[in-house]
Amino acid sequence: MAVEKLQRNTLVTCRALCGLLVVIVAMDPLRLSFVRQIPSFQAKYVEPPVQNAATMLKDPSNRLLGAMLRFENEFLGPESIAFDSKGRGPYTGVSDGRVLLWQGSEVGWREFATTSANRYVECDPRNPPIVYFKQEHICGRPLGLRFNKSSSKLYIADAYMGLMVVGSEGGQAQVLANEVNGQKIKFANDVDFDDKGFVYFTDTSTRYQRRQYLVSVLEGDNTGRLLRYDPQSKKTIVVLDKLRFPNGIAVNNDSSFILIAESITARLLRYWLKGPKAGTTDVFTTLPGNPDNVRLNERGEFWVAMYSRSSRMEFLASHPRLKTLLLRIPIPLEYTFYYLMGRSYGMVARYSAQGELLEILEDREGKVVKHVSEVEERDGKLWLGSVILPHIAVLNRQNYSLEP
Repeated sequence: MAVEKLQRNTLVTCRALCGLLVVIVAMDPLRLSFVRQIPSFQAKYVEPPVQNAATMLKDPSNRLLGAMLRFENEFLGPESIAFDSKGRGPYTGVSDGRVLLWQGSEVGWREFATTSANRYVECDPRNPPIVYFKQEHICGRPLGLRFNKSSSKLYIADAYMGLMVVGSEGGQAQVLANEVNGQKIKFANDVDFDDKGFVYFTDTSTRYQRRQYLVSVLEGDNTGRLLRYDPQSKKTIVVLDKLRFPNGIAVNNDSSFILIAESITARLLRYWLKGPKAGTTDVFTTLPGNPDNVRLNERGEFWVAMYSRSSRMEFLASHPRLKTLLLRIPIPLEYTFYYLMGRSYGMVARYSAQGELLEILEDREGKVVKHVSEVEERDGKLWLGSVILPHIAVLNRQNYSLEP
């Protein structure tokens, strides 16, 4: 009897201590959590993505294992990849704020353009490359890159500088748009064009800069926008607002619609530019992972780069109070984020112009391709960029079958 009573008392004590710990964590009396450091933070309800047969598909062969890692430790964070109308490239924007051009194995990489006019010694490239998070707002951070085929100019979505352009010979990029309706563009992310010459680009958040992207994702931030710049009038307008972390974009072959990758909701939105549905938005497809960039290939199909989907993040997204409680635990934000997101691995998918999933390619153990932010298909190869890794992965379709 005495033993049973002791066990009951111990259980009651443990429950009381756990309850007290929860109260202390929720109050965060020492104000150590990041939630206390950002008074405006307010976790929002995010409806979980709709699951279907396509979102559950896997790549049983882990075909991204066949990719080759190139240019290792020559730079960091090649988010986007582009080739010009003369076939030169790849071009890529990296973490120190430069846009680089590959000129072949004998010459290597050279600086093609910079986005910041105020670069200083802390922006200089390092060997090995380093993360420039604290200096990004000064050094610039080029994300989405696109060449305008008619003008041969390179358009750049710089996270801090806004929409920019540079001529075919490179140099200092020129700012085209860094505000709209008197409001600063805080987080320019990707760019594309329609057949009328309009330039579309995403502003991922009106509340947070790229340096705070973890906060934006964890909050369920819905202040993102799709913007349109008119080269003739030089005016910028808001096309869509209230988007949840709009990331990559892609205009289809006949410019009848544009796709917007919404990272938080794991889906592609379709905004109609022409036809009877012009000016309306629908869901193009729900994705098997959280998307970054989306790119059109020569056949009119779309390649989507994704993070692995996380059941923890999806659960907490629909329980904002519980998420806020968790985020009040005084541990580094990065640890919380990566716990919720789970282990990252390479995942890309190809979709038809109608939104049908044609194939999915993975490296589920992350042995070769650990992360992908963009897929550029060119001359029988898939060029895989990554905003966080020090290399570009290349999968050769001629030597490695993409058929399941």
